[in-house]
Amino acid sequence: MWLADSWKDYEVIDTSNGEKLERWGDYILVRPDPQVLWDTEKADKRWKKPNGHYHRSNKGGGEWEFFDLPKEWNITYKDMVFHLQPFNFKHTGLFPEQAANWDWFGDIIRREKEKNPEKEIKVLNLFAYTGGATIAAAKAGANVTHVDASKGMVTWAKENAVLSGLSEAPIRYIVDDCVKFVEREIRRGNLYDAVIMDPPSYGRGPKGETWKIEENIHPFVKLSTGVLKENPLFFLINSYTTGLQPAVLSYMLGLEVQSKHGGIVRAEEIGIPVTSNKLILPCGASGRWSSQL
Repeated sequence: MWLADSWKDYEVIDTSNGEKLERWGDYILVRPDPQVLWDTEKADKRWKKPNGHYHRSNKGGGEWEFFDLPKEWNITYKDMVFHLQPFNFKHTGLFPEQAANWDWFGDIIRREKEKNPEKEIKVLNLFAYTGGATIAAAKAGANVTHVDASKGMVTWAKENAVLSGLSEAPIRYIVDDCVKFVEREIRRGNLYDAVIMDPPSYGRGPKGETWKIEENIHPFVKLSTGVLKENPLFFLINSYTTGLQPAVLSYMLGLEVQSKHGGIVRAEEIGIPVTSNKLILPCGASGRWSSQL
Protein backbone atom coordinates (compact mmCIF):
# COMPACT_ATOMS: atom_id res chain seq x y z
CA MET A 1 0.00 0.00 0.00
CA TRP A 2 1.20 3.50 -0.84
CA LEU A 3 0.90 5.85 2.13
CA ALA A 4 0.23 9.58 2.35
CA ASP A 5 2.25 9.86 5.55
CA SER A 6 4.06 13.20 5.14
CA TRP A 7 1.21 15.51 6.12
CA LYS A 8 1.58 18.04 8.93
CA ASP A 9 -1.68 19.96 8.34
CA TYR A 10 -3.91 16.90 7.98
CA GLU A 11 -4.43 13.85 10.17
CA VAL A 12 -6.83 10.94 10.56
CA ILE A 13 -7.02 10.91 14.34
CA ASP A 14 -9.34 7.94 14.85
CA THR A 15 -11.91 5.75 13.07
CA SER A 16 -14.98 3.94 14.39
CA ASN A 17 -18.50 2.89 13.49
CA GLY A 18 -18.49 4.09 9.90
CA GLU A 19 -16.84 7.45 10.62
CA LYS A 20 -13.41 9.07 10.73
CA LEU A 21 -12.20 11.82 13.07
CA GLU A 22 -9.94 14.17 11.12
CA ARG A 23 -7.82 17.25 11.74
CA TRP A 24 -7.73 19.72 8.87
CA GLY A 25 -5.28 22.37 10.01
CA ASP A 26 -6.78 23.81 13.21
CA TYR A 27 -10.22 22.26 12.74
CA ILE A 28 -11.71 18.88 13.61
CA LEU A 29 -14.22 17.16 11.33
CA VAL A 30 -16.17 13.95 11.63
CA ARG A 31 -17.10 12.43 8.28
CA PRO A 32 -18.52 9.06 7.18
CA ASP A 33 -16.22 6.51 5.59
CA PRO A 34 -17.52 3.26 4.06
CA GLN A 35 -14.27 1.44 4.82
CA VAL A 36 -14.66 1.85 8.60
CA LEU A 37 -16.58 -1.32 9.42
CA TRP A 38 -15.32 -1.67 13.00
CA ASP A 39 -17.01 -0.32 16.13
CA THR A 40 -14.18 0.53 18.51
CA GLU A 41 -14.26 2.80 21.56
CA LYS A 42 -14.26 6.51 20.72
CA ALA A 43 -11.81 7.44 23.46
CA ASP A 44 -10.57 10.70 21.95
CA LYS A 45 -12.52 13.63 23.41
CA ARG A 46 -12.58 15.38 20.05
CA TRP A 47 -15.24 12.93 18.83
CA LYS A 48 -17.68 14.81 21.07
CA LYS A 49 -16.55 18.33 20.15
CA PRO A 50 -15.77 18.55 16.43
CA ASN A 51 -15.98 21.75 14.43
CA GLY A 52 -18.04 20.00 11.79
CA HIS A 53 -19.94 16.70 11.52
CA TYR A 54 -21.35 15.28 8.30
CA HIS A 55 -24.39 13.12 9.07
CA ARG A 56 -25.26 10.44 6.57
CA SER A 57 -28.96 10.13 5.77
CA ASN A 58 -30.71 6.77 5.59
CA LYS A 59 -32.35 8.03 2.40
CA GLY A 60 -28.99 8.77 0.76
CA GLY A 61 -26.78 11.85 0.90
CA GLY A 62 -26.66 13.74 4.17
CA GLU A 63 -25.96 17.15 5.66
CA TRP A 64 -23.34 19.07 7.60
CA GLU A 65 -23.70 20.23 11.19
CA PHE A 66 -21.21 22.97 12.05
CA PHE A 67 -19.79 24.07 15.41
CA ASP A 68 -17.54 27.15 15.20
CA LEU A 69 -16.17 26.22 11.78
CA PRO A 70 -15.29 28.96 9.27
CA LYS A 71 -16.91 28.79 5.86
CA GLU A 72 -13.47 28.39 4.32
CA TRP A 73 -9.83 28.02 5.36
CA ASN A 74 -6.46 26.86 4.00
CA ILE A 75 -4.05 24.03 4.73
CA THR A 76 -0.58 23.34 3.37
CA TYR A 77 1.29 20.29 2.12
CA LYS A 78 5.02 20.95 1.77
CA ASP A 79 5.14 24.03 -0.51
CA MET A 80 1.54 23.72 -1.70
CA VAL A 81 -1.51 25.55 -0.29
CA PHE A 82 -5.10 24.34 -0.61
CA HIS A 83 -8.34 26.20 -0.05
CA LEU A 84 -10.96 24.17 1.84
CA GLN A 85 -14.71 24.58 1.97
CA PRO A 86 -17.13 21.89 3.16
CA PHE A 87 -19.82 21.24 0.58
CA ASN A 88 -22.40 18.63 -0.38
CA PHE A 89 -21.57 14.93 -0.38
CA LYS A 90 -19.26 15.30 2.67
CA HIS A 91 -16.29 16.66 0.70
CA THR A 92 -13.98 19.55 1.60
CA GLY A 93 -12.35 20.13 -1.81
CA LEU A 94 -9.27 17.98 -1.25
CA PHE A 95 -8.39 14.28 -1.10
CA PRO A 96 -5.33 14.15 1.22
CA GLU A 97 -4.42 10.55 0.36
CA GLN A 98 -3.45 11.75 -3.12
CA ALA A 99 -0.27 13.21 -1.61
CA ALA A 100 1.20 9.72 -2.07
CA ASN A 101 0.82 10.16 -5.83
CA TRP A 102 1.87 13.82 -5.83
CA ASP A 103 5.19 12.84 -4.27
CA TRP A 104 5.70 9.98 -6.73
CA PHE A 105 5.22 11.86 -9.97
CA GLY A 106 6.73 15.05 -8.57
CA ASP A 107 9.99 13.17 -8.08
CA ILE A 108 9.84 11.83 -11.65
CA ILE A 109 9.35 15.33 -13.07
CA ARG A 110 12.15 16.82 -10.95
CA ARG A 111 14.61 14.10 -11.93
CA GLU A 112 13.83 14.64 -15.60
CA LYS A 113 14.28 18.42 -15.23
CA GLU A 114 17.63 17.85 -13.54
CA LYS A 115 18.78 15.74 -16.48
CA ASN A 116 17.31 18.08 -19.10
CA PRO A 117 16.85 21.58 -17.61
CA GLU A 118 15.63 23.06 -20.90
CA LYS A 119 13.09 20.31 -21.58
CA GLU A 120 9.41 21.30 -21.52
CA ILE A 121 7.57 18.54 -19.64
CA LYS A 122 3.91 18.53 -20.60
CA VAL A 123 1.43 16.88 -18.22
CA LEU A 124 -2.27 16.31 -18.96
CA ASN A 125 -4.42 16.16 -15.81
CA LEU A 126 -7.90 14.75 -16.54
CA PHE A 127 -10.89 14.90 -14.17
CA ALA A 128 -8.60 17.35 -12.41
CA TYR A 129 -11.01 18.53 -9.68
CA THR A 130 -9.56 21.33 -7.49
CA GLY A 131 -6.05 20.88 -8.82
CA GLY A 132 -4.02 18.98 -6.23
CA ALA A 133 -2.17 17.01 -8.91
CA THR A 134 -1.94 20.07 -11.15
CA ILE A 135 -0.20 22.06 -8.43
CA ALA A 136 2.15 19.20 -7.55
CA ALA A 137 3.18 18.78 -11.18
CA ALA A 138 3.60 22.52 -11.73
CA LYS A 139 5.67 22.86 -8.55
CA ALA A 140 7.97 20.13 -9.86
CA GLY A 141 8.52 22.08 -13.08
CA ALA A 142 5.92 20.76 -15.54
CA ASN A 143 3.63 22.58 -17.96
CA VAL A 144 0.16 21.35 -17.02
CA THR A 145 -3.13 21.15 -18.90
CA HIS A 146 -5.91 20.92 -16.30
CA VAL A 147 -9.24 19.54 -17.58
CA ASP A 148 -12.50 19.20 -15.66
CA ALA A 149 -16.15 19.36 -16.69
CA SER A 150 -17.09 21.57 -13.73
CA LYS A 151 -16.48 25.29 -14.13
CA GLY A 152 -16.65 25.70 -10.35
CA MET A 153 -13.92 23.12 -9.77
CA VAL A 154 -11.66 24.73 -12.36
CA THR A 155 -12.15 28.12 -10.68
CA TRP A 156 -11.26 26.51 -7.33
CA ALA A 157 -8.13 24.98 -8.89
CA LYS A 158 -7.04 28.42 -10.11
CA GLU A 159 -7.45 29.77 -6.57
CA ASN A 160 -5.30 26.95 -5.19
CA ALA A 161 -2.62 27.67 -7.77
CA VAL A 162 -2.52 31.35 -6.78
CA LEU A 163 -2.31 30.41 -3.08
CA SER A 164 0.59 28.10 -3.93
CA GLY A 165 2.53 30.85 -5.70
CA LEU A 166 1.75 29.54 -9.19
CA SER A 167 -0.23 32.46 -10.62
CA GLU A 168 2.33 32.81 -13.44
CA ALA A 169 3.02 29.09 -13.88
CA PRO A 170 2.41 27.45 -17.29
CA ILE A 171 -0.98 25.93 -16.41
CA ARG A 172 -3.75 25.76 -19.00
CA TYR A 173 -7.27 25.43 -17.53
CA ILE A 174 -9.96 23.76 -19.63
CA VAL A 175 -13.65 23.32 -18.78
CA ASP A 176 -14.67 20.39 -20.95
CA ASP A 177 -15.73 16.78 -21.11
CA CYS A 178 -12.46 14.85 -20.71
CA VAL A 179 -13.20 12.28 -23.42
CA LYS A 180 -14.06 14.91 -26.00
CA PHE A 181 -11.02 16.99 -25.06
CA VAL A 182 -8.65 14.04 -25.53
CA GLU A 183 -10.26 13.22 -28.88
CA ARG A 184 -9.64 16.80 -30.03
CA GLU A 185 -6.03 16.79 -28.77
CA ILE A 186 -5.38 13.64 -30.80
CA ARG A 187 -6.80 15.28 -33.93
CA ARG A 188 -4.68 18.38 -33.28
CA GLY A 189 -1.56 16.30 -32.78
CA ASN A 190 -0.92 17.70 -29.29
CA LEU A 191 1.24 15.28 -27.32
CA TYR A 192 2.17 15.00 -23.64
CA ASP A 193 4.94 13.49 -21.56
CA ALA A 194 2.52 12.24 -18.92
CA VAL A 195 -1.16 11.65 -18.23
CA ILE A 196 -2.91 11.79 -14.85
CA MET A 197 -6.54 10.76 -14.50
CA ASP A 198 -8.82 10.58 -11.49
CA PRO A 199 -12.15 9.52 -12.99
CA PRO A 200 -15.37 9.54 -10.97
CA SER A 201 -17.51 6.44 -10.59
CA TYR A 202 -20.30 8.31 -12.34
CA GLY A 203 -20.49 11.77 -13.80
CA ARG A 204 -21.92 14.11 -16.41
CA GLY A 205 -20.08 16.41 -18.78
CA PRO A 206 -20.97 20.08 -19.37
CA LYS A 207 -23.34 19.09 -22.21
CA GLY A 208 -24.92 16.13 -20.45
CA GLU A 209 -22.36 13.52 -21.46
CA THR A 210 -22.56 10.50 -19.15
CA TRP A 211 -19.63 8.66 -17.62
CA LYS A 212 -19.82 5.23 -15.96
CA ILE A 213 -16.40 4.09 -14.89
CA GLU A 214 -16.95 0.35 -15.30
CA GLU A 215 -18.04 0.88 -18.91
CA ASN A 216 -15.81 3.78 -19.91
CA ILE A 217 -12.47 3.52 -18.11
CA HIS A 218 -10.71 0.99 -20.35
CA PRO A 219 -11.73 2.64 -23.64
CA PHE A 220 -10.66 5.98 -22.20
CA VAL A 221 -7.26 4.70 -21.06
CA LYS A 222 -6.78 3.26 -24.55
CA LEU A 223 -7.84 6.58 -26.13
CA SER A 224 -5.56 8.61 -23.84
CA THR A 225 -2.46 6.73 -24.93
CA GLY A 226 -2.95 8.57 -28.22
CA VAL A 227 -1.72 11.81 -26.66
CA LEU A 228 1.49 10.33 -25.27
CA LYS A 229 4.84 11.31 -26.78
CA GLU A 230 7.15 8.65 -28.18
CA ASN A 231 9.08 8.38 -24.89
CA PRO A 232 6.62 9.35 -22.15
CA LEU A 233 7.47 9.65 -18.45
CA PHE A 234 4.45 8.33 -16.56
CA PHE A 235 0.76 7.48 -16.62
CA LEU A 236 -1.34 7.54 -13.44
CA ILE A 237 -4.87 6.24 -12.87
CA ASN A 238 -6.58 6.79 -9.55
CA SER A 239 -9.85 5.15 -8.55
CA TYR A 240 -12.22 5.29 -5.58
CA THR A 241 -14.55 2.73 -7.15
CA THR A 242 -14.50 -0.45 -5.06
CA GLY A 243 -14.96 -2.67 -8.13
CA LEU A 244 -11.68 -1.47 -9.65
CA GLN A 245 -9.07 -3.41 -7.73
CA PRO A 246 -5.35 -2.62 -8.13
CA ALA A 247 -4.93 -5.67 -10.34
CA VAL A 248 -7.52 -4.28 -12.78
CA LEU A 249 -5.69 -0.95 -13.00
CA SER A 250 -2.40 -2.81 -13.45
CA TYR A 251 -3.79 -4.91 -16.27
CA MET A 252 -5.19 -1.91 -18.17
CA LEU A 253 -1.89 -0.04 -17.91
CA GLY A 254 0.04 -3.12 -18.98
CA LEU A 255 -2.25 -3.73 -21.92
CA GLU A 256 -2.45 -0.17 -23.21
CA VAL A 257 0.72 1.61 -22.07
CA GLN A 258 3.44 -0.88 -21.19
CA SER A 259 2.83 -2.91 -24.36
CA LYS A 260 3.66 0.18 -26.44
CA HIS A 261 6.29 1.95 -24.33
CA GLY A 262 7.89 -0.72 -22.14
CA GLY A 263 8.60 0.56 -18.65
CA ILE A 264 7.16 -0.56 -15.34
CA VAL A 265 3.58 -1.01 -14.08
CA ARG A 266 2.61 -1.10 -10.43
CA ALA A 267 -0.75 -0.81 -8.72
CA GLU A 268 -1.58 -0.65 -5.02
CA GLU A 269 -4.16 0.59 -2.58
CA ILE A 270 -3.45 4.07 -1.23
CA GLY A 271 -4.02 4.93 2.40
CA ILE A 272 -3.54 7.26 5.34
CA PRO A 273 -2.17 6.26 8.78
CA VAL A 274 -4.60 6.49 11.71
CA THR A 275 -2.89 8.20 14.66
CA SER A 276 -4.80 6.52 17.50
CA ASN A 277 -4.15 2.89 16.62
CA LYS A 278 -1.52 2.85 13.85
CA LEU A 279 -3.96 1.26 11.40
CA ILE A 280 -3.94 2.33 7.77
CA LEU A 281 -7.23 3.66 6.41
CA PRO A 282 -7.61 2.49 2.78
CA CYS A 283 -8.67 5.27 0.40
CA GLY A 284 -8.98 3.69 -3.03
CA ALA A 285 -6.36 2.40 -5.44
CA SER A 286 -3.87 3.78 -7.93
CA GLY A 287 -2.20 2.31 -10.98
CA ARG A 288 1.16 3.73 -12.04
CA TRP A 289 3.14 3.28 -15.21
CA SER A 290 6.57 4.86 -15.52
CA SER A 291 9.37 4.65 -18.02
CA GLN A 292 11.80 3.67 -15.28
CA LEU A 293 11.95 2.92 -11.55
